Amino acid sequence: MTKPASDTRPFSAFEWMLALRYLRARRKEGFISVIAIFSFLGILLGVATLIIVMAVMNGFRQELFDKILGLDGHVVVIRLDTADFPDYEEIGAKLATAPTVTRVFPLIERQVIVSTPVQAVGAKVRGISEHDLKALPLIAKGIKAGSLDGFDSQGGIALGVGFKRPLGIDIGSTVTLISPRGRTPSGAPPRMKSYKVTALFEMGMSEFDRSMVFMPLAEAQRFFDKGPAVDVLDVIVDDPEQVTSSVAAMRKIGVPSLRFVEWRERSASFFAVLQMQRNMMFLILSIIVVVAAFNIVSGLVMLVKDKGREIGILRTMGATQGAIMRVFLITGASTGIVGTLAGCLLAVPFCWWIDEIRRAVAYVTGAVVFNPEIYYLPKMPAELDWQTTGVIIAMSLLLSVLATLYPSWRASRLDPVEALRYE
Repeated sequence: MTKPASDTRPFSAFEWMLALRYLRARRKEGFISVIAIFSFLGILLGVATLIIVMAVMNGFRQELFDKILGLDGHVVVIRLDTADFPDYEEIGAKLATAPTVTRVFPLIERQVIVSTPVQAVGAKVRGISEHDLKALPLIAKGIKAGSLDGFDSQGGIALGVGFKRPLGIDIGSTVTLISPRGRTPSGAPPRMKSYKVTALFEMGMSEFDRSMVFMPLAEAQRFFDKGPAVDVLDVIVDDPEQVTSSVAAMRKIGVPSLRFVEWRERSASFFAVLQMQRNMMFLILSIIVVVAAFNIVSGLVMLVKDKGREIGILRTMGATQGAIMRVFLITGASTGIVGTLAGCLLAVPFCWWIDEIRRAVAYVTGAVVFNPEIYYLPKMPAELDWQTTGVIIAMSLLLSVLATLYPSWRASRLDPVEALRYE
């Protein structure tokens, strides 16, 4: 009596030997080999593109997040019962006692026109003390000319470097600030005053560099006729992502008639659009990997059909259905797995050197690849999120394995008698 064939150890050396042999197509199987090559390239490019695009989108979000929160407070405190804060020092000291609050600083913020003999442009003036201005790393570390030392006493102002070309100014130049909100008994003529430029800063975001002007707080109170009051209080907390708990702690202090506006509320639509774009790009570019997975299916189906005689011989020699299925599963999945790893190895250094690559492409083609005036950033950002990268790799590996299941199952179910009938 013939002993029934027993299954080989799963993924044994015998199965790997057969699978790798099938990957090396002979001349008559050249078309199948071409399909496998295109499947490999499709997986490689799909994974690399997904990782690079997600890194760029994440870099954009992080850069804009740092720039916006580096200029604005995490929480803006507004007075509800009056138009300003005459007692801002007392209220600020109380809010500073809340847990996780690191700094509270008063601000005056108004729209003005900055004028020189060359041109006049619109700008946003912020009245802030020297101590608080130096506490903003985005400004203190971005001084390109002049200094913030003696900012409160020297009577000058600090402008973004974006004003330098259109206004024709430099350190020591004089500019005129024009505010349309003056107060006189006969009406409201513009309020005008000339100031010397004592510092030029660069925040790395062109929109801010060409629109922000900083003025000493005491001078802003005089210029805008605020008396001893300020417009708002800006609050900096330890963790911007946990700002809601900080706001709850400040509410418990019991200062009446205050409204707390979190950074999410001020920039909700902006960051929502960024997140929607990120999700849509992930969804659309994932189709590249899905199409490559379909190529794996078609290539493997053709390989199974071409190898029908060999499958029949293996079955008559004792190979089990499980062994045949694993052989073709390894054959098909190897294309996707190697393509995924190659795509990851291509994408990671590309993300590290993306701005150098961008400059090289711009130099060779003569085209503007990344315009800072449009994107508000001086260079193309890319920040790898290893969690997202892991999701992309896992998705690609899963699709590569799933794509082989049906062709492998069909190969294992092939009847050896039918496969060898006409041989």
